[in-house]
Amino acid sequence: MKTIMAAKTPQDSFSFSRRYFHWKNKPSQDHDDEMQEILNFPSKSEDFKIFPMQQQSARARKKISVLAISKLRAALALGRARSPFSSGRVVGTLFGQRRGHVRFAFQEDFKAAPAFLVELATPTSALVKEMASGLVRIALECEKRAEKKCAKLLEEPAWRTYCNGKKCGYAMRRECGPDEWRVLNAVGPISMGAGVIPGDGEMMYMRAKFERVVGSKDSEAFYMMNPEGNGGPELSIYLLRV
Repeated sequence: MKTIMAAKTPQDSFSFSRRYFHWKNKPSQDHDDEMQEILNFPSKSEDFKIFPMQQQSARARKKISVLAISKLRAALALGRARSPFSSGRVVGTLFGQRRGHVRFAFQEDFKAAPAFLVELATPTSALVKEMASGLVRIALECEKRAEKKCAKLLEEPAWRTYCNGKKCGYAMRRECGPDEWRVLNAVGPISMGAGVIPGDGEMMYMRAKFERVVGSKDSEAFYMMNPEGNGGPELSIYLLRV
């Protein structure tokens, strides 16, 4: 997608539409004819045929301005369509069996399909203990591909996982299947909280609002928001393509 630079002044936005007129030389004439033509040159300003040219130039500038605005609107609409989130705040859900692997899901809202869903090699119980001790920072790293056009960061299939600086195996991107939807629907009305889902064995969950920060096409971060507004986030998740 081409970047459209905003003009600093209205004159700059039309600088590319300036026209350069090259007048053709008249055929050679006698000196007397040239003098007669000069003497017969109209003296009143209204006799000059400049108004049609000015009107045509104004119409051309208006047409170019409308075209530029339409291109800008199309580019902004395309950018919104390509982005999985329309805002910087998303719903984050951590869930998994006590002795199973933990999964992360980020959604626009609790009714929307997850834009990012991964399963970590870390056991759910181990992550719960780690979070109880203080701040947890999870970094997911993936390799840059040799192709010129890389996949979107949230669509990368495999990630190296680090938890507070310690390597914790690999995380795999997953599609939201019936098992995942059952959990997400069960905790749907909950905006923030943690616990065990009744009637689903030892399925543990934690749900919170996250602030999404995009650094570049190769880096994003999700910071868990503190509802009381005190202190920093208890959980931070970083996505990096290196």
